[in-house]
Amino acid sequence: MGDAQRTYICIDLKTFYASVECADRGRDPFTTNLVVADPDRGPSTICLAITPAMKKLGIRNRCRVFDIPAHVDYIMAKPRMHHYMEVSAKIYGIYLEYVSAEDVHVYSIDECFIDATPYLALYGLTAREFARHLMDAVRTRTGICATAGIGPNLFLAKVALDITAKHVPDGIGVLDDDSFRRLIWPHRPITDIWGIGPGIAARLARYNVFDLMGVAALNEEILYRELGVNAEYLIDHAHGREPCTIADIHAYRPAATSLSNGQVLARDYSYTEAYTVLREMVDASALDLVDRRAVCDRISLYVGYGRGAAPNDALPPGCLDPARHSALDDTALIGARGGAAHAGPLFTGEHGTRPVAGRAAYAHAGGQRKIGEQTNSFKHLMHHFDHLFRDTIDPKRPIRRINIGMGNLIPEEMASYDLFCDVEAEEQERRLQRTVLDVKQRYGKNALLKGTNFKRGATGRERNNQVGGHHA
Repeated sequence: MGDAQRTYICIDLKTFYASVECADRGRDPFTTNLVVADPDRGPSTICLAITPAMKKLGIRNRCRVFDIPAHVDYIMAKPRMHHYMEVSAKIYGIYLEYVSAEDVHVYSIDECFIDATPYLALYGLTAREFARHLMDAVRTRTGICATAGIGPNLFLAKVALDITAKHVPDGIGVLDDDSFRRLIWPHRPITDIWGIGPGIAARLARYNVFDLMGVAALNEEILYRELGVNAEYLIDHAHGREPCTIADIHAYRPAATSLSNGQVLARDYSYTEAYTVLREMVDASALDLVDRRAVCDRISLYVGYGRGAAPNDALPPGCLDPARHSALDDTALIGARGGAAHAGPLFTGEHGTRPVAGRAAYAHAGGQRKIGEQTNSFKHLMHHFDHLFRDTIDPKRPIRRINIGMGNLIPEEMASYDLFCDVEAEEQERRLQRTVLDVKQRYGKNALLKGTNFKRGATGRERNNQVGGHHA
């Protein structure tokens, strides 16, 4: 069956975290004001989700608690990431009662793509009827409301979900080649289109391009000059094309493997505090390598700077007692700065207002290096990250984001050694790391901790009790 004859459905669980909390309380998210946010982090914490009822009041998703107008009464639910994952798995199981796992691509915890092509004839349903059947099954058995997009390829199904499904009574958007040109080509803002963020939008605006119609009409040489090889994706999408299928996604195997670890810090960190976090991250990643029985020979470091001056390494004035408050509790620091506004242009979208991407908005530093050995030793890896951090990071600037990567992973047994390598010492450290892993797996990640984990600014102990940076 040719690609032009395929039918894809993209299903999204509406305001998923908030809907789960409402379902557990026997409430309707369309009439209940509820936010999913951690009250322990104070009014500066970000709301992970809000109900449709709150969106109708003009409150934006992913706002901060202090952005919610004082006259609005609402329920605050503490995030429960493990529970959300369990509900998501249950819903995935419902889909599998109707389709094969080979025809499903899980895109996120609350969204998936389904190749419905072989099932429409099987069940004697149209694409819209089949999508409604799946959505009703989820609503009946979990209380979670879903919306859907339908299209002849993955891109059109996703755009139908994101844009057209919001404007139809049954919450099911449908696009084909003709309706795509009629409805989506002139749609603005262009950042509503899947894969186009404020950075790409700003580049296109230089050429007075503000929608996909303009992209389709623009000289392709300009797009390749601006975006490099990524221009190919934008050109295809401007014409409603997407050659990738779910089968292609399942069959994909990367030519090289890597491991990454990153976090956004809750406040601006000093150089010394950020180095503490770096040590924790390298330690966790080294244990992950040992657990996978893999070694690496390349490392990378990315540091995103904050704005203004770096905090002093002495305890910042006004900060709460670190013995009783979290390293992630930024309430006092944000309050001390008075919520200073960001400089430069801002972008307002569904998830709130943020600086427009670019060098001025997100200054950063770091780099990557080939380390000249194949190892999963924390001692050796930290030695290389130490040099990379000190060589590339400005100690006078505040640090807000840290990402590390370890690349060119290969199995331990395939690692080669030089004459200067102490193989016995490496194996001894590896046995110790495996013992640490065994203890953590049996008694919890905080069962064994290092002194670094107790330094000011350390985040490891709290992150060990979190999923995706949020309460488990």
